[in-house]
Parts: sequence; C-alpha cells; structure tokens
Amino acid sequence: MTIDKRAATPEIAVAGIGDGASIAVGGFGLAGIPWFLIDALLEQGAGDLTIVSNNCGVDGAGLGRLLEAGRISTVVASYIGENKEFGRQFLAGELTVELTPQGTLAERLRAGGSGIGAFYTPTGVGTVVADGGLTWRYHPDGSVALESPPKEVRRFGDKEMVLEEAIVTDFALVRAAVADTAGNCRFHAAARNFNPPAAMSGRVTIVEAERVVDAGELRPDDIHLSGIFVQHVVELTPDQAAHKEIEKRTVRHRDPQPAITN
Repeated sequence: MTIDKRAATPEIAVAGIGDGASIAVGGFGLAGIPWFLIDALLEQGAGDLTIVSNNCGVDGAGLGRLLEAGRISTVVASYIGENKEFGRQFLAGELTVELTPQGTLAERLRAGGSGIGAFYTPTGVGTVVADGGLTWRYHPDGSVALESPPKEVRRFGDKEMVLEEAIVTDFALVRAAVADTAGNCRFHAAARNFNPPAAMSGRVTIVEAERVVDAGELRPDDIHLSGIFVQHVVELTPDQAAHKEIEKRTVRHRDPQPAITN
C-alpha cells in the first residue's frame, strides 16, 4: 500500500516547526519559493529561526516577511541582493549571516541529504572563505562580533581545495510544479533551482505543489526529487498555484518595424 503524504493545509503542515528550528528553503530570488508555506510559518509564530536559502527573499515578499517580523536570527545564503531589510539587520548587528559561494551552498545541501559529511572544493581557496575572517555578525556599533573560522585546505593533484561541511536542517520548505501522493516531485524549468537540494537536506521536508496526482502517474524519468526525501505534501488551490511574483519587471521600448517596400 502506498503511503499518502498529503497534508490538508499549509498551516497544518508547518505546525510542528518550533522556536530555534533550522529550515532549508527552496527558490532563487522569488522564483520557485514556497509562498504559502512561508506565509503559514509567519502566521504560526515560530521564531529564532536559522534559514538556509540561496537568498532571503525581497522586502515585503517571501522570506523577507519573516525577516521584517524579526523571526530569523541566522541566515546561511549566497547573497543579500536587493533586500534592504536583510542588509540593514546584518549591519546593525541584529542578524548572523554566513555568506557562502552559491555552488558550494547547493552542494552543502545536497551532501547533507546524501549522507556525506563534508567535501573538498577549489571554490574559495585563497580568500576569506577558506582563510577565515569573513564577518558573520556585527556589534550594534559596527565592530565585528563574529568571524568565520579558517577551514582545512588540502592539495589534490595540482589544485588546492577547501573542506566544506554538509548542511542538514530540521525542516525544509520547497515548491513543486507537480507532486504525487507519495512525495515524488517534478519542478518546472528555472523554478527547479535550489528546491531539490534544499528538500534533500531537511530531516522533515514539506512540499507545496501546484498539482498533486496519484502515486504512479509521474513517469520515473519525470521525477526530479524522490519521495523518500519528502514527509508532507500540500496541494495548492488553483488560485494559489497561479500566484507567482517577480522581483523586478524590466521592459524596453521596441522600435516599430520598418515598412516593407518593393
């Protein structure tokens, strides 16, 4: 008999997340983020959260809403970007921020889900990433409160490589285009981004899916994330599934097409 992993609502799915939890969150900017699981977590009230994500949303959207509510104490991310509140909290000494090279972050998440404790990579060798001294937290007066420690560096062949530890989180929140009742997931195009490795790293992974089908309907080659990594699946309503914002809309003027003459 196939296990049915569906949860009735986002609120029910995130009810078990408590204060001090670490959470991996899928998405890249606002593409592919679990909008409704984040909103449910905001309403649920858990605080002192450690968030592991490529970035921390934008002002007023996504994880940016949890930041504005003061619910996040630590962020492990690749960049701050255009989130002004993220930058303000970091510089004001209100937030611990571990900036990590983007590909390294993805591999740390994937390694955590694969049972690999650490790995070597050339990325960051010869910089503060490997040597230590990267500011993780400031005092309110602007002085450095916490710095990254130095990491082990070894030579393999003709390259030096730095040892990076895997990431395993208490929970993971991701968004899929399609999931089946057993938790197998398919992602759409660029919205795939950090969702699979984030899902793999969570001890308890919650998926919000735009569509849920019966187990067996997804062809094996169409599955991007095995259901073995997923504990709960929330099916979105059609209106929720259609909710997809972008960070910035950029348009340019197009010159009229020249007239064709004989």
